[in-house]
Amino acid sequence: MNVLLTGGAGFIGSNLVRWLLANRPEWRVVNLDKLTYAGNAENLADVVGHPRYRFVRGDVANGELVADLLATERIDAVMHLAAESHVDRSILTPAVFVETNVVGTQMLLEAARARGVARFLHVSTDEVYGSLGPTGYFTEETPLDPSSPYSASKAGSDLLALAYAHTFGMPVVVTRCSNNYGRYQFPEKLIPLMIANAIRDLPLPVYGDGRNVRDWIHVEDHCAGLVAALERGKAGEVYNFGASSERENIRIVEGVLDALGKPRSLITYVKDRPGHDRRYAIDAAKARRELGWAPRWTFEDGLADTVTWYREHRDWWERVISGEYLRYYEKQYGDRR
Repeated sequence: MNVLLTGGAGFIGSNLVRWLLANRPEWRVVNLDKLTYAGNAENLADVVGHPRYRFVRGDVANGELVADLLATERIDAVMHLAAESHVDRSILTPAVFVETNVVGTQMLLEAARARGVARFLHVSTDEVYGSLGPTGYFTEETPLDPSSPYSASKAGSDLLALAYAHTFGMPVVVTRCSNNYGRYQFPEKLIPLMIANAIRDLPLPVYGDGRNVRDWIHVEDHCAGLVAALERGKAGEVYNFGASSERENIRIVEGVLDALGKPRSLITYVKDRPGHDRRYAIDAAKARRELGWAPRWTFEDGLADTVTWYREHRDWWERVISGEYLRYYEKQYGDRR
């Protein structure tokens, strides 16, 4: 099977490329990524030259490019992960999020419809549900209530994807997931930011009172869930993925410091960001029941593995922080588009 995976140079995408090459030997993966700030071609340096992998630099909002790729690569299925995904950046530049997340998704859906692909997986986020109170969980029936330009753009793209399923009969499946963590995550996100700062004995900035709650899932468990949804999900349905690992942000930060043997005096509380949702928590019972999926990582083991990886790959995240990673593609391939 030939799969077009969009956003494959990002955190989740690069882990998914590697997962597919290791676990689906009959699949060929075409990775389409624009290589914006969070797309790092160096994430996949170890699979360059793999006989079942091709990288294409390009924009999902380029309908002509997408249609050409679907045809020339004889694509059977699409796994759509490409998105602008950082809440803080969406507050600063909302238009970019609408262009990539909404317009880009529509372009891809239309090209896939014209091609008649057998499966279209649209990957979203639990942030489209908004914020929970101190109890309860997001289910697939929870009304959408996005709080930031990022989550609003993802909610819009979700509805487009489901509309293509219901209006045109496209074999579209939508997934929504809790916060991912693990190897190769861009170091502006909470866990890698705290690890990188703690290693360098820099202040660890914590929004507000640090009591915001997130439900965490290891990226490898998410990748396995995405493949299960692609292979066994029902068209027109939504599937939530989470690992029942709710933690207050401040507890995550303290766990990172403890793992690195650093003092908690490095914690610095900063002004809360606008529209900061208080709590997310996912009910993944539907995915467990209908897809036969279950997470394998405990949060404690996953965090320990992640801290160790960042400690042992300081050269990787220092290149990301410095911006040097943006030049890897040109060094490897030349500026070909």
